[in-house]
Amino acid sequence: MRFLFKPGWIAFVLVVIAFAVACYTLLAPWQFRRNAERSLENTQIAASFANPPRPLGELVPAGTAPDPALVWRQASVRGRYLPADEAVVRLRTVLGRPAFEVLTAFRTDDGQMIAVDRGYVRPGEDRQVTEYPPAPGDPVTLVGRIQLDESDPGHRASFTSGGHRQLYAADSQLLAASIGTPVSPGYLELIDNQPGGLGVLPLPDTDSGPFLSYAWQWLTFGAMALFGLGYFIRLELLQRRGPADDESDDWDDGTADGGAAEGGAGGGAESGAADLEEHAPAQPARAVSARASLRAALRGDQAAAGPAVPRPAQAKAARPPEPARERLADRYGKARF
Repeated sequence: MRFLFKPGWIAFVLVVIAFAVACYTLLAPWQFRRNAERSLENTQIAASFANPPRPLGELVPAGTAPDPALVWRQASVRGRYLPADEAVVRLRTVLGRPAFEVLTAFRTDDGQMIAVDRGYVRPGEDRQVTEYPPAPGDPVTLVGRIQLDESDPGHRASFTSGGHRQLYAADSQLLAASIGTPVSPGYLELIDNQPGGLGVLPLPDTDSGPFLSYAWQWLTFGAMALFGLGYFIRLELLQRRGPADDESDDWDDGTADGGAAEGGAGGGAESGAADLEEHAPAQPARAVSARASLRAALRGDQAAAGPAVPRPAQAKAARPPEPARERLADRYGKARF
């Protein structure tokens, strides 16, 4: 396992572990949270149709923020619009197209100041706010859905352009800061056919979405990463151990299976080879030497001719003993011995 301490393997293991940890602690929980939020939203939207509107003061105490469980709940309120205390929320998308939402201050009969989202208007060709109907100044009764204040991640301040105050989020506190009047947290989003209403904002899609399946996919990806890490480590171990083990097995087989053969038939072959080397005739070597000396003598080169060829008596004296001679004669022929 020492190969795991190499830089490449260390980096690989750390990346896999970091990915698995991210899958199980960040990505999958994030998708589970989004699925829970979507399920809660769908439940609240369904409850808003099942329950009739109730007075806003009964659902949300004056000066307090709405309970998140009351989001999308329908509430009624009576009072007057304050058309001068109005702002538009920019950078909105409604039904896939750019839009501005109109946020207007509303004073209830009990003196509470709330924000009312009257709906949306489309921008003009110059991408600026187009003219839209003003809010009525007479006392009216409104029905809308309770919403929580949005937040602008960039914390951008409101500004005035084209004669309209402009905000970057539907936030009652941004509206209060722009008009200089305290406003209760949250706002009321008008439903259709309401006094002063503009384009009705559509309800969000009630489909549960792919968040749950995404969460399970991240869990699966984390498990696959860990499994792949174990697989590659095991594969590396097999590649490092396999050739050495096979080679040792081959050597073991050779020594075990061939030992007896070397001791039996091999022993006889070695003794026979020793006898041949000890008692082999020297005639072929003498014949070659004699021919070389003869050629040198014919050319007149006595130095190259070398020593005289041994006499047959010497060759005869060098013959092997009779038993060995008989064995060699049987193998190589009697004519040579």
